[in-house]
Amino acid sequence: CSATARRASRLEPGERIMGMLDGKVVIVTGAGRGIGRDFALAMGAQGAKVVVNDLGASATGEGEDRGPAQQVADEILAAGGAAVASTDSVSTWESANRIVQCAVDSFGTLHAVVNNAGILRDRIFHNMSVDEWRAVIDVHLNGSFYVSRAAAPIFRSEERGRYIHMTSTSGLVGNFGQANYAAAKLGIV
Repeated sequence: CSATARRASRLEPGERIMGMLDGKVVIVTGAGRGIGRDFALAMGAQGAKVVVNDLGASATGEGEDRGPAQQVADEILAAGGAAVASTDSVSTWESANRIVQCAVDSFGTLHAVVNNAGILRDRIFHNMSVDEWRAVIDVHLNGSFYVSRAAAPIFRSEERGRYIHMTSTSGLVGNFGQANYAAAKLGIV
């Protein structure tokens, strides 16, 4: 860290340190807030070209707002990196394919997918609605599959690629009021 800080202090305006992800193209889902935002910013700082994907929904998956994804993309751009905002949902096959196509259209290829998008619809099991169950499964489990599967032909044809899937101990040991979340996270495992 200190060597990097010393090198950074000698940089000319607009010049940046070569990063371990220079030239790589990554998609980070759920990148508008929280840990997804941190992933996107860190990858951008390491030289990755980042598709900042976030629907801009609330923590429960309601609503849409381009603001969070665009703000993170703007931060990466302001730091001298390359980024584009994507507000497609991970929860459908068609929109997941648009996320991957955004990477190809913007940067020519794709090297990695970070499946981080998630919502919560916590409710004790015997009161949980089918919609609350399905919404969480669609974002966490199906979303991880859809985006990964959409990227697979690129990874296969170029004989490289990486998936990073976010999971939770809730999937392994459970958590009160989170049957949907636990099932989705264990499914990812």
